[in-house]
Amino acid sequence: MKILIVEDEQLLRHHLTVRLSDLGHIVSSVANADEALRSVKDNHYDIAVIDIGLPGTNGLELIRQLRDQEYTFPILILTARGSWQDKVEGLSTGADDYVVKPFQFEELEARLNVLNRRASGIVQPILTLGSLKLDLNRKRAFCNETPLQLTAYEYRLLEYLMRHSQQVVAKERLMEQLYKDEEERDSNVIEVLVGRLRRKLESQCGIQPIETVRGQGYLFTESCS
Repeated sequence: MKILIVEDEQLLRHHLTVRLSDLGHIVSSVANADEALRSVKDNHYDIAVIDIGLPGTNGLELIRQLRDQEYTFPILILTARGSWQDKVEGLSTGADDYVVKPFQFEELEARLNVLNRRASGIVQPILTLGSLKLDLNRKRAFCNETPLQLTAYEYRLLEYLMRHSQQVVAKERLMEQLYKDEEERDSNVIEVLVGRLRRKLESQCGIQPIETVRGQGYLFTESCS
């Protein structure tokens, strides 16, 4: 997932960024609503984690603005407030779920995974397209129940393409998903990764589901089984 964290508490923001990045997610973190609005204009996010108690424009108003601007990605709110009224207000504003501080990281991770699967139209942590199956919890790929030998980057590339099956995905979008830092983004690297993934899918599965759409990007063509 490409995740936006909006949290003014520096230590918590750093902790969440590191933990989620260690899990393989692409994480951007900002401290206030203005920075968040600028960031969503320049990036495509799969999900956002927003603290209600932001300085200046608070988290609830930020969510209203995001929804008014028709950003539809799932939003998980963080709140130190314990009353049910605050939780209801957050959900009514446009948030999809909430976690009350202090919280266990494992709970936040689980809720993010559920929201992302729901937004992707996946209700179970297994994604199956044709002969391919992904275990989204364990980050493992299978072909006809046989494990595929993929690197972490190859798996992330395959998962993103499968999640967006039958859609043309631009190289720029893939670079954003795979590499957090702009300095690391290189279209040549994406071409190499796609080439390696194609060869493995052909040799291990006998399929060639990734098509190149000239001048636009890549199209994953395997259909749901």
